[in-house]
Amino acid sequence: MLYNFCRGLLRGLYRLLFRLEAIGAEHVPTEGGVLLCSNHVSLFDPPTVGVLLERKVHFMAKQELFKIPLFGKLIHELGAFPVKRGGVSKESIKISLNILRDGKVMGIFPEGSRHSEGEGKKGAASFALRSGAAVVPVAIIGNYRLFSKVKVVYGTPIDMTPFQEDPKTAVDTLTDEIMKQIEQLKHQYR
Repeated sequence: MLYNFCRGLLRGLYRLLFRLEAIGAEHVPTEGGVLLCSNHVSLFDPPTVGVLLERKVHFMAKQELFKIPLFGKLIHELGAFPVKRGGVSKESIKISLNILRDGKVMGIFPEGSRHSEGEGKKGAASFALRSGAAVVPVAIIGNYRLFSKVKVVYGTPIDMTPFQEDPKTAVDTLTDEIMKQIEQLKHQYR
């Protein structure tokens, strides 16, 4: 209930302040585990990825945020879960895999941070391969300047068949494919 209320509020604010537009939201499966893999440009990105979807989207958030009175409880209720700085703990990995295996949606930024150079880290691919979740590439296009347009583009789910043939190289090749598809979406809808 709180999630639906906040999502409705943020939808209105994001559409007003950033003229937020979703393209390809129909590509996000309506059932089963889904991993939304997006580029990362701003602190506004987690809500951007999920606010226009009907399914609740879960995200990792740095552990320090959960220590802020009221705010920590709020983001937990909205689907965030803590991750330690400098790496993902066993507990965060377990929570992520459980979310996906339970048929829920998780958003992740394969670049790892807003300041990376577009190179993907292997966590997203590893989660996808271990959980069997659908992988949907997502591109956020825009800069969050007031009243300028921001687009969130959802690509078609990645065909996972080729990545199940060779488990030794699957994580690396899937990571490369995720990043390639995000870049293609960015260029196609710029």
